[in-house]
Amino acid sequence: MIFALLQQPAAGGQPAWMNFVFIGGMGLMFYFLLIRPQSKARKEAEARLAKLKAGDEVVLSSGLYATIDRVEDKHIWLKLGGSLVKARRTAVATLASEPETPQK
Repeated sequence: MIFALLQQPAAGGQPAWMNFVFIGGMGLMFYFLLIRPQSKARKEAEARLAKLKAGDEVVLSSGLYATIDRVEDKHIWLKLGGSLVKARRTAVATLASEPETPQK
C-alpha cells in the first residue's frame, strides 16, 4: 500500500516521495537554525556559571553589578552596596569583565 503511494505521482504531477524530502529538509533547517544554536548557547552559559569563584565581579540578570563573596552548590553570596545577599547561580547573566554584546 505504502509502496504504491510512493510510486504513483500525486494529483499535482510530482511523486509523493518528494513530500517526504520536503518535510525532511524543513526538519533539518529547524534543527540547524533553532535547536543547535540554542543548545550551544545553553552549554556555554552552564560552563560560565560553573567557573564562578569568589572575588569575581558579575552582572546579575536584573542589571545590578555585584562581587561574589563565596560560592556554594546552587547559591552564591554577593556583596551588593555593603550588604551580603544570597542568590541563585542562575541569577548571574555575565561576568562584568566580559565585553557587552550589542542587542539585535
